[in-house]
Amino acid sequence: MNFGVIGAGQMGGGIAQVAAQSGFTVVVQDVKQEFLDRGRAVIEKSLAKLHEKGRLMGTPDEVLGRIQFTTELTDFADCDLVVEAIVENEAIKAQLFRQLGEIVKPDGILASNTSSIPITSLATVSGRPERFIGMHFMNPVPLMALVEVIRGYSTSDETAQKVTEAARAMGKTPVECNDFPGFVSNRILMPMLNEAIQCVMEGVAEPEAIDQIMKLGMNHPMGPLTLADFIGLDTCLAIMEVLHQGLGDDKYRPSPLLRKMVQAGLLGRKSGRGFYSY
Repeated sequence: MNFGVIGAGQMGGGIAQVAAQSGFTVVVQDVKQEFLDRGRAVIEKSLAKLHEKGRLMGTPDEVLGRIQFTTELTDFADCDLVVEAIVENEAIKAQLFRQLGEIVKPDGILASNTSSIPITSLATVSGRPERFIGMHFMNPVPLMALVEVIRGYSTSDETAQKVTEAARAMGKTPVECNDFPGFVSNRILMPMLNEAIQCVMEGVAEPEAIDQIMKLGMNHPMGPLTLADFIGLDTCLAIMEVLHQGLGDDKYRPSPLLRKMVQAGLLGRKSGRGFYSY
């Protein structure tokens, strides 16, 4: 399979790596060469670790050899499946899919790794709604088994079947759900993280205590504030806004503290500071 990935960041790089490990021929595109170089370095490091532990089929060089890095969208022309993993902004994604709809071969499938934006609206602007689907990987992609497969209103059975087979070929467990804001994973997860942030704002407990209570009391492997820092507080805010707007219920209103921290540039692990310092 010729597999395309747009975005060489944390998610896109992980998706590209797993696709290449599965034997797919992969094209990764990003807007700047420096983003591609950074993404490639992360993939190299990850492959080296897997190789050391004896968990890699073949050598790191063989896997990397199946990945082409490019700044040109036209390099996706012959792809069977293209997965978008760029910034969580509907207008930017829509503009991208308008272009991809004209570039990718007519029988190619377009997919979005969005964690909350409506698949149906992105499918419509792509010009190929029957061959459009949500393919929501979890972070970190090489380690997490789930792929949430989200059908848009017009997604064909054939498209869903092909994407499900591709996910299985990548060693993932695809689980189907329908196109509602936040799908299943983030509709349940994000309000919990938001509520933990609200507890900090209201002085209910210190961040360390909140995380410890959820880890020890609910058997969560990671506390909600550590997880929010890992995801990125800007991403958490964007998803909460999609939930609030899309479902129209104030229980999804983003915590004012979350909004203030994002405005202050405290985005979590990626900025060096969020609820914790890194």
